[in-house]
Amino acid sequence: MVENSARYGRPPAPTVELEASVRDARYLTPEAPAGAPSTRRHGRQCSEWLRWLVLSAGAPVASCAQTGLLDPRGPVASSQRLLLINSTEIMLVVIVPVILATLAFAWWYRSSNARAKRSEELTYEGRIDFVVWSIPALVVILLGGVTWIGSHQLDPRAPIAANAKPLDIDVASLDWKWLFIYPDQGIAALNQLVIPVGAPVRFRLTSATVMNSFLVPQLGSQIYTMPGMTTHLNLMADSPGEYPGISANFSGNGFADMRFIVKAVPTDAFDAWLAQVRGSGSVLDIPGYVELAKPSQAVPPTTYRSVDPKLFERIVDQTALGPGQARAGGDYCPPAPREGG
Repeated sequence: MVENSARYGRPPAPTVELEASVRDARYLTPEAPAGAPSTRRHGRQCSEWLRWLVLSAGAPVASCAQTGLLDPRGPVASSQRLLLINSTEIMLVVIVPVILATLAFAWWYRSSNARAKRSEELTYEGRIDFVVWSIPALVVILLGGVTWIGSHQLDPRAPIAANAKPLDIDVASLDWKWLFIYPDQGIAALNQLVIPVGAPVRFRLTSATVMNSFLVPQLGSQIYTMPGMTTHLNLMADSPGEYPGISANFSGNGFADMRFIVKAVPTDAFDAWLAQVRGSGSVLDIPGYVELAKPSQAVPPTTYRSVDPKLFERIVDQTALGPGQARAGGDYCPPAPREGG
């Protein structure tokens, strides 16, 4: 072939190079594109890191819509947030230096640092031992003192000083709903709590079935409701709004739907709501309560224009003394059988 090419005056074809290029082209398929494997692998790793970085940055942004303890709407919740921030700052006094010292030691005593002096002999150093134990001890003492003082100042039974007249509300946790009784106003509401802004609210709480937990995060102070017992809680809302309330203790199948809304309204709006409730709705007497106490889930908010004046005491007595021994008088209201815990 070389001789024929020379005879006709054509340069010889690059046979070896052509065969090599043809052989390489057979492996250039769409499934294996050209390019260094390490470059493609590096690109995929960068893409994964970028995805995780975006997700991590989006988490703080999504948490900006605060509706819990970090967004207080009352004096109790504000004090609790302050206590939480102070406790966190006290702990960071130790945590941040320890993290920085760990990184500094790891960097200085790396294997490539010839200036770092190392000794294989174990010796006791009293100064290091003193620092290691004294700083955590001081932190625990300081943190315990701050928590002790703050916890006693936030006693749920402690009254809240305000110019407005306190509002008394009785609370009973049922399966799976919340009953709010306004004893002075003679009305009741189910899964709905309306209070005036700036007025202290004095709660008496109990449970008609199992132990539960009453919590309005933006107003503060979670407290348990227990059958046969009465707990006390004082809260106040200092700004109008709607604040979610929850059950913070698992109590069976309907636990997830055991929620309510606290509506803090001005005084004139609260008075208008009272007049509206008294002019509509049904009466919550003993037969009505017996029907209401049956287990039910996702019950919509309801109001009652009238309520039995001793209903709260009957609920406490029936769970404390058992059938036929209620001291409040009248018929006994037996708790309905429940499912799921």
